[in-house]
Amino acid sequence: MNDNVNTIAGWTLAAGIVALSLSIGSGMYFAADKPHRPHEMGFPIEGVAEEGAAAEGPSLAELLATGDPAKGQAIFAKCTACHSIEQGGATGIGPNLFAIVGKPIGKHAAGFAYSGDLSGHGGDWSYENLDAWLTSPKAFAGAGTKMTFAGLSDGQKRANLILFLRENGGGPALPEPTAAEPPEADAAADGAGPAAAPGADAAGAVAQPDPAAAGAE
Repeated sequence: MNDNVNTIAGWTLAAGIVALSLSIGSGMYFAADKPHRPHEMGFPIEGVAEEGAAAEGPSLAELLATGDPAKGQAIFAKCTACHSIEQGGATGIGPNLFAIVGKPIGKHAAGFAYSGDLSGHGGDWSYENLDAWLTSPKAFAGAGTKMTFAGLSDGQKRANLILFLRENGGGPALPEPTAAEPPEADAAADGAGPAAAPGADAAGAVAQPDPAAAGAE
């Protein structure tokens, strides 16, 4: 009798161990213990921006139009450890930046050893490229760039700095901000004006009775 009880207990224990092992193994295989983002999200909540969505704001042209190069000079003071800005200035850790605006990317300062990522980028230092570069040098040129500056997240500060660079050596004409479209009149939007008053002619005047015609009646 005792042998049967021991046998049953042994098989029960073995079955429990097997079930536990299967549960742990399946959980590890299917990563059931880790939450996953669903493929399709539920209903969006109004007023809440989606993850990774960029916040809307003034365009680069608008920021440049309202920018202040004097404030850009204050920002550039932090750059003087690596760059000079005066004409004929010395090359330091970074190249001299006089008249950099509008010049070819990675080829402005003769003799400076630009990284392959920057010298091979192509294009010119347009206002858009300067803005992208100042936002994140590594994102613009690649991880191999020698630029250790992390970037400026504030668009107005970037615009101020670009204006200061433009003051030192010139550059192309600033982009024109897009003019806002004037609101259309309600009547034009509806496609029709106010209804004419009864008895009004095509010019909008109310028809008057003819005295001669009235006397002839």
